[in-house]
Amino acid sequence: MTAHPPSPVKPLSDPQESRQAERELLLDVQSLNVGFRTPHGYRHIVSHFDLRLHRGETVAIVGESGSGKTVATRALIGLAGDNAVMKADVLRFRQQSLLAASQRELQALRGAQIGYVLQDALVSLDPLQPVRREIAEALHAHVRLDKAATRQRTIELLTDVGVPQPEIRQDQYPAELSGGLRQRALIATALAQNPPVIIADEPTTALDVLVQAQVLQVLQGLIARGTSLILISHDLSVVAQLADHILVMKAGEVVESGPAAQVLGQPRHAYTQALIKAVPGPGTRGRRLSDAPGALADRADAAPVDSPATGDSGTVVLEARALSKSFKAPDGQAIHALRQVSLQLHKGEVLGIVGASGSGKSTVARVLLGLTPYDEGAVLYRGLEWLKASAPERRRVRGRIAMVYQDPYSSFDPRWTVARILSDVLNLHGRGRKARRKDILALLHTVGLDERHLDAYPLHLSGGQRQRVAIARALAVNPDVLVLDEAVSALDVSIQAQILDLLVDLRARYALSIIFISHDLGVIHHIADRVLVMKDGQIVEQGEAEALFTAPQHPYTQELLAALPRLEPAQAPARRAA
Repeated sequence: MTAHPPSPVKPLSDPQESRQAERELLLDVQSLNVGFRTPHGYRHIVSHFDLRLHRGETVAIVGESGSGKTVATRALIGLAGDNAVMKADVLRFRQQSLLAASQRELQALRGAQIGYVLQDALVSLDPLQPVRREIAEALHAHVRLDKAATRQRTIELLTDVGVPQPEIRQDQYPAELSGGLRQRALIATALAQNPPVIIADEPTTALDVLVQAQVLQVLQGLIARGTSLILISHDLSVVAQLADHILVMKAGEVVESGPAAQVLGQPRHAYTQALIKAVPGPGTRGRRLSDAPGALADRADAAPVDSPATGDSGTVVLEARALSKSFKAPDGQAIHALRQVSLQLHKGEVLGIVGASGSGKSTVARVLLGLTPYDEGAVLYRGLEWLKASAPERRRVRGRIAMVYQDPYSSFDPRWTVARILSDVLNLHGRGRKARRKDILALLHTVGLDERHLDAYPLHLSGGQRQRVAIARALAVNPDVLVLDEAVSALDVSIQAQILDLLVDLRARYALSIIFISHDLGVIHHIADRVLVMKDGQIVEQGEAEALFTAPQHPYTQELLAALPRLEPAQAPARRAA
């Protein structure tokens, strides 16, 4: 990312003034409790939450989804919701008590004193208005500026967060920006009033490693200028790069807290230890990431119907030969999504595909599955160019290649139960109702679920349970090949670990061939046998996983690996002491 001049926040230059400012306690939270009034009664979410944030300090809050991280931080600034019930012994920003603060006082605090960066920039930004209007709304919430001053300040803010060509970008809509540019625009909105405190809720989730590195650089720049940061994240590698102090939350309570180097390097609580163990990377190949037992017990009902038999590991199951694919842009120009892409997938192999957003990874998956036609080249299943074969042959092959998507919730009908989702696929086999129920239970057992989940709707399942159902649905067609497109990127580290362990189990039992697409290089290093690196629709490097990760040859691969944040407690920044 191109270096840009600092924002109007002035750095502290005098050492004595700096030490005094860093000792200033900005946010003091003692024994915060948060719950919600629901039609079914009161639901308690956060218990006895403590947090102390000093000037220039970064406090990270980590834990699984549902642990209370976001609820606790939103409650600090009055955004928990109208049905929230909040109590605390102390809740103070500088000298102002927030316990009895009115909504008007809290509105004056938000943006001017505490900025908030939401997780999903595409959802958080209004798709119907350009970026400049988003920033203008944040500016005008506290001060009125004329049109010229607003435009100048908007360009300054976009420049501060590393947005190239801010004069042009400010007039673009969110859909016209990349994921990294959207996230930086969202950060610019939070910085509009130069608040001394920023709360960033999962600011790098689902971003590829290069874009993530750019966002981290923006956050590091804010910290260097004296901004205090509360970072909410399930990515411990990201936390290790930024945090001075870490709070670990589980079931609404802080189970461990302390300096980052201590929490990451010598964790005391079993839950913290399990989170750190679950982080995939170079040292985790060949071992289980989670403490959960393997899903595939030796039981008669644990196998999918007609599961494929183990074959020769040297057999080429799926092959692409010199694939090319172009799309037309709105202005009529051709966008080359794939350029002469060739690959082979062997029986029982895990082939990892990595690259930045827009590199062509998902297009490869869609072409291999026959969901997107290709312009040139060939796709062969066991030597048959199946997309150009007869209709019966295409139907036969299509059932041997299954897909698991990134977001199972959006790929399920929310009105259907798990039983109906799976029976819909089993209908393709023409089985009777009695046999179908037996098959459904066998599929659920295979992915570590049971009869209790039959009548559940997707909304009532956790993220990990939904992804297990998605894998069960893919297995229902008895595939030889599973294609997973960013299937674990949005999951908590502990749930991600369970899914990765499950995939290892399935591969070992059924000799499944797996194409695993991910921007997470740690995940790929953990699970893949071979790796393809894609850039601008081309494969720029490929090889055995261990060799490619330890001695990358192509400059782009080297750039990807250099941008990867690492969980290295010894390098975690110590809290800035006076």
